[in-house]
Amino acid sequence: MDRDELRARQAPIKERYREDPGAALITLRASGEMGEGVSCSVQTGRALVEAGLHPATGGDGSHACSGDMLLEALAACAGVTMRSVATARGLQVSGTVTAEGDLDFRGTLGLDREAPVGFREIRLRFDVQSDASDEDLAKLLETTERYCVVLQTLATTPTLSAAYA
Repeated sequence: MDRDELRARQAPIKERYREDPGAALITLRASGEMGEGVSCSVQTGRALVEAGLHPATGGDGSHACSGDMLLEALAACAGVTMRSVATARGLQVSGTVTAEGDLDFRGTLGLDREAPVGFREIRLRFDVQSDASDEDLAKLLETTERYCVVLQTLATTPTLSAAYA
């Protein structure tokens, strides 16, 4: 997809959201079915992913780890966002996106109440090849950070709730 095609696709969507801001409020949904042993199957839209315990918490490594899936979602979102922004700006970029995070599994195993449950730190790294100027690449990264849904969700901590159906 080139810049003109991207703009052509997004123009009517943007116009609709300008005219009717409520139309931009969309609920995304994911669900999983608790499976055999300690697992949960989640439909991704392209494949069924069976998630289970990480080996550091007793898993055997045969299932996807939800922590890995979170980092994969971050890397995917950041990569798509960067490519979209680059396309809109007429910049040619390629490369890789890496998301990594640090966990202290004592927290999730209930061994230490002071140990956090969840990631203590997440790092996102772009290894980008481009002939764009350093200034253009700095603005590209800044804009990518600003508009990456998963990154901003992690950075701003949305209101969360859990309940029985």
